[in-house]
Amino acid sequence: MNTREVQTSGVADAKRPSPSRPGAGRRILRAVAVVATVPYVGLKTAWLAGSHLGIPEGSVLREPGPFFLAANSITLAMDACVILLALLLTRPWGIRVPGWLLTVPVFVATGLLTPIFFAFPGQLLVRAVGFGSDPVVEAAREPFLDSWVFMVVYTGFMVQGLALAGLFVPYARERWGQRWQGVTGKRLPPSTGVVAAAAAAVGLAVAVVYGYWTFGGTAGLGAGTADQSVDRAVVTAVDAMCALVAGAGALLLARGGTIPARWPLGLAWIGGAATLSWGAWMTIAALGPQLDGGEGPSAATLLIYAGQMITGLLAGTVLLRFLTARRPA
Repeated sequence: MNTREVQTSGVADAKRPSPSRPGAGRRILRAVAVVATVPYVGLKTAWLAGSHLGIPEGSVLREPGPFFLAANSITLAMDACVILLALLLTRPWGIRVPGWLLTVPVFVATGLLTPIFFAFPGQLLVRAVGFGSDPVVEAAREPFLDSWVFMVVYTGFMVQGLALAGLFVPYARERWGQRWQGVTGKRLPPSTGVVAAAAAAVGLAVAVVYGYWTFGGTAGLGAGTADQSVDRAVVTAVDAMCALVAGAGALLLARGGTIPARWPLGLAWIGGAATLSWGAWMTIAALGPQLDGGEGPSAATLLIYAGQMITGLLAGTVLLRFLTARRPA
């Protein structure tokens, strides 16, 4: 190897991200993320083994069919992946994992956990101030799961989300920080601007419909969901917010300017991930047997799910193009 090759190799090594060496704070977050998976993984494992823990008499989950068995297996594996992510974000070998192999599951995790992070505390708040569901109406519903299951599982999800965010941000700063340093800069190409405008338009349409349902509207809802509960209204409000955030982030990234890049990047990442992930999740759930034995979501509801997925895909496309354009030479 000649002198030039040695110098070139040295420059390349200097530019290559160094392995993560987590301090005490990140090691604690790693442990918290792993421990927070125990309730959900434990329950799913027990159910797959035939246990009825947390499942009341009369629930469809007492005799799960192939769809629910497959769903339990898949969701068990998904939550177990949190453990792998926590290790990947804090171990030296994690910095060498291909970028797409990390960002895709983190994007999905962000999308699935973010609405829970806002909706679950929101539901607890409205119940605390006396606006919860009517006990008579709740008693008339088909039994599904004991109430403590939701409390334990969703609390675990929230802790997982906070811990993973605390681990991913310093990892991403170490590996890709140069891509969101400074301001958004020059405007992206016109084709990307069209994609961003489409994301904003579809996201606005989705948000309007969800907002209408949040405030008591029932047009377009199926017969089984026309009696919108307060809990459901909180969920639709969060869905509306995520759709708006995704469109706004895409527009801000495409137009450029002097805004610090991390803010529109965060909006597009969180909003796009939430709309895409939950739109897809609800669509898959709609294809399976319904818990109440009804006919399933209406055509309008399925259309809104599709709108969420489209919004997320378009916002994600703008996000990817922005980051690609800022790739170091």
